Amino acid sequence: MAVLTVIEKILLVLSFTDYLILIVLALSAYVFRFYYKYITRPNKLPGPLPLPFIECSYVFTSDTRKLFTSLQQKYGDICEIYLYGIRRIVISRPEYLEKMLTPSSKDTTFMIRLPYTEAIEEFGMARRGITANHDVKLWRFNRHFFNQAVLAPSFNYEVVEWANKLFPELEGYWKSLVNSDSYDDNLQNNWTLEIDLATWIRRFTNDMIVVLLTGERSYSMASYYNSQSPVKVLRSNPLIQDSERFIKGAGDHLMGLTLFMYLGSFFRHHVPFYKYRVKKLLENRDYLFEILNSIIKKRRKEIEETPVDAKLRHDMLTSLITANTERDINNIQSVKGDMLRPLTDVEIRGNLFDAFLGGTDTVSTSFSIISYYLCHYPQVKQKMVAEIDSIFPPNAPFDMKYNDLLKLEYCEAVMNEVSRIRPTANEFPRYVENPCEVAGYQWDAGVMFHVNINGIHSHKDHWPNPEIFDPERFYKKDPNARHKFSLVTFGGGLRNCPGRKLATIELLSLIVLIFRKFDIELVDINAPLMTKSSIVNSCEKLKVKIRPRN
Repeated sequence: MAVLTVIEKILLVLSFTDYLILIVLALSAYVFRFYYKYITRPNKLPGPLPLPFIECSYVFTSDTRKLFTSLQQKYGDICEIYLYGIRRIVISRPEYLEKMLTPSSKDTTFMIRLPYTEAIEEFGMARRGITANHDVKLWRFNRHFFNQAVLAPSFNYEVVEWANKLFPELEGYWKSLVNSDSYDDNLQNNWTLEIDLATWIRRFTNDMIVVLLTGERSYSMASYYNSQSPVKVLRSNPLIQDSERFIKGAGDHLMGLTLFMYLGSFFRHHVPFYKYRVKKLLENRDYLFEILNSIIKKRRKEIEETPVDAKLRHDMLTSLITANTERDINNIQSVKGDMLRPLTDVEIRGNLFDAFLGGTDTVSTSFSIISYYLCHYPQVKQKMVAEIDSIFPPNAPFDMKYNDLLKLEYCEAVMNEVSRIRPTANEFPRYVENPCEVAGYQWDAGVMFHVNINGIHSHKDHWPNPEIFDPERFYKKDPNARHKFSLVTFGGGLRNCPGRKLATIELLSLIVLIFRKFDIELVDINAPLMTKSSIVNSCEKLKVKIRPRN
């Protein structure tokens, strides 16, 4: 009490000028300390000068593709930027990834993608799922069951099976839209339809991922068709009632992650432009989580009401709910100790959400960009279609099988070249909690590395004429002839993308189903590719004309 009385007396005798002097001194001390730490930092790399309080946020626009491209052009293959109180090292050269991406189950130095922050917690991704989970032990636990669900050989066949089932539905909607008032079945192959291909494919991939993950249909293609046609279709008991809102919400959530990765609390909650966006993103987060919670609750109740000796359907949701229980159909107990337990609903939601995001937007964006480049390079499209016809002859009964997709070498070369020149993801991060060595430098704990995928994929030391679209780079070429980290479409190391095989099969299936049957051309060949960019790219619109192949 005596101490408080003394302080109160001192405060009472201070004048306004005294307070102003104290504030100036405090600010001066902060600025001095800020720049002292900056000037004395180890491994001084080039990069934009951080400013007190705002650091390098003055160069941040939430578009990491533009940000990292400009940093590489101005400062080179390794540079630095300060955001959200973290020193971030941007890497744009394959050789610098050697230690970071070499897989090792014992060395966890580069196992963490993002550090724990109140922002990631606020966004609902901390300690959940596999995408942004910073807890290595929990990540291994979730990754085990994620892999168990999507990397099983039977899952590959199931993807192709559902692609075969869903495509006639998509084709039927397109035919109906040719002339919704008086469509003539006699038109057969003599029609042309102008559509937004990106929007349709996003609905197709959403319908596919929903049924693969849950065993139930969402009918997002039907919902979108109803918004385009006066003739409506009815689908009973959709898993997600408002699939249009859900798809948009999932895309917004994925694009919004950047704000929570790079901006501190003050910017997110007090700067008007960011404050409004963050408010909407958090409302959207609550909506998405509510939908997923209801899906999990519904399926858990169905399982509980099913006799123990009855066979359950095989899907990711069922697998996650029954994992490490008496209903576990996989009966694989490779996790140990306190991890040998069922997953909580929050953990199930995290895994399910990661799969929804990866299986819908990224795959549809990849296919849209592939279509865009094929329209600009007709000779490439001609060669690709010829390969498809050689595996699936036009005049023979069509029966797409998984093993046949593996024969499509040129189609895969096209996919790889599109991934090289316009990757879906712009970066992947790594955060180190222990000292490490990267790019010949010794780094202290607490440093964040950001791999600039566009910079890696277009590096002139590794790719001749990198600005030229040329699938021949990958066709019948030995992958060992190039640097093993010169193409990092799915990341690398133990934290690589677990859905890479699913994405590849989905893309190959779409390429076969659509380009085998339809000819596609851009409505405006001179129009730029309409993408929205964050840590990933999303193709917003792709206006094309489709017609049956002669």
